[in-house]
Amino acid sequence: MQTWPLQSLTMEQAQSKQFQLVDIICQHFPGSEFLNAGDFGLVSGLNQPQMTRRIESVLADFFGAPAAALVQGAGTGAIRSGLAALLNAGESLLIHDAPLYPTTAVIAEQMGLTLIRADFNQLEKVKRAIELYQPNAALIQHSRQKMDDSYVLGEVIGCFNQHGLPSLTDDNYAVMKVEKIGCECGSSLSTFSCFKLFGPPGIGVVTGEEKAVNAVRKSMYSGGSQVQGFQAMEALRGMVFAPVMHAVQAQVSHSLVNVLNNGVIPQVKQAFVANAQSKVVLVEFHQPIAEQVVKIAQTLGALPYPVGAESKYEIPPLFYRLSGTFLLSDPTLEQRMVRINPNRSGAETVVKILRESCITALPYIS
Repeated sequence: MQTWPLQSLTMEQAQSKQFQLVDIICQHFPGSEFLNAGDFGLVSGLNQPQMTRRIESVLADFFGAPAAALVQGAGTGAIRSGLAALLNAGESLLIHDAPLYPTTAVIAEQMGLTLIRADFNQLEKVKRAIELYQPNAALIQHSRQKMDDSYVLGEVIGCFNQHGLPSLTDDNYAVMKVEKIGCECGSSLSTFSCFKLFGPPGIGVVTGEEKAVNAVRKSMYSGGSQVQGFQAMEALRGMVFAPVMHAVQAQVSHSLVNVLNNGVIPQVKQAFVANAQSKVVLVEFHQPIAEQVVKIAQTLGALPYPVGAESKYEIPPLFYRLSGTFLLSDPTLEQRMVRINPNRSGAETVVKILRESCITALPYIS
C-alpha cells in the first residue's frame, strides 16, 4: 500500500518558522507590550478588540498575506466564514472527487451550494470541470481526503488561478507542519484552527486577500461574535511552539514506522505514514483485531479519541479508528487497521502499548 503524505518540516525548518514568527512579534510588540493579556470589546474605529487586530496583523505578515482575521468556531468557523466571503448562497463550488469532510459538507448544505467534483490528482480533469461547469469558487483540502491522494497543492491552486477561479484552502492539519499553506501558494483564502496549534478551543483564522478578509470581518459586527484580546494572545502564544513540536512528532512517526516494519510486533502486517487527516501512523494487522486493539490500548494509557486533533490537551499517544473519509473510500479497513498519533510521546511508548494490546486482543478473534 502506498501513500503520499505531506512533506513535513525538518527540525531546522521548524526552528526557522518559530524564529520567523517571534521576529515578527518583536516588530509589532515593543518592550513589555507582549506581556499584556489583551483587551475586550469593540474599540471605536476597529469594531473589535485592539489586541485582536494587532495579532491579526502579525499573522498576515507571517503568512505573507494582505490581511488576516481571527474568528469564532475554530477551523469549521473559519471555513464557513471564508466560503461566505467568496460565494453567495446557492452558487457552485468545485471540490475534490472524494468524501467531503463532514463539517464542511454541513456548511455546503447550509449554503445550498451546488458541488462540482473533479479528481484533483489529475489536473486535466480539474481544467475540464472548470471550463465545462464554470464554478463560482473552489475548495481544496490541504491534507489528504483519500489514502491514494497525491495532488500537489500549489499545482492545483495554480490551475484555479489560470482560470480566474477564487479558491479557499482548508489548511487544517497542515499549518506549521509544511513549508507553505494555501494563501502562500496563491489561494484566495487560507482557513485553519488555532486549537490544532496549541491555542484555545474555538478560535480559527482566515487569511489571504484583503477584500475577502474584510467581508469576513463585516459578518462579525456584534461584540459577541468577536475574538477577544486574551483569546487572540493565547492563540498566538500556542502558534509559536507549534512548528518545532510538530516536527518532533513527525520524526517520531517515521521512526515508529521503521521499527514496526522491521517485525518487532508479529501481529503487524505493515505500517506507513499518511495524512488522515492529521499526519499519523496507519497500522495494518494480519488479523481483524483493530477494534480490540483500540479498546485495550486505552487501558494502557493511550488516548481513546481526539480532542482537537493535536490540541494542547493531547499529550499521550492516540490509538483510534481510521477517519470517516478514509473509511468511506474503503470500509474494509475498519477491522484491520488503526491510526496512531504519537502526540508528545516517543516511539518506545507507542510500541510498548501496541505490543501488549495486540497480544491481549488475539484471544478475542479465536
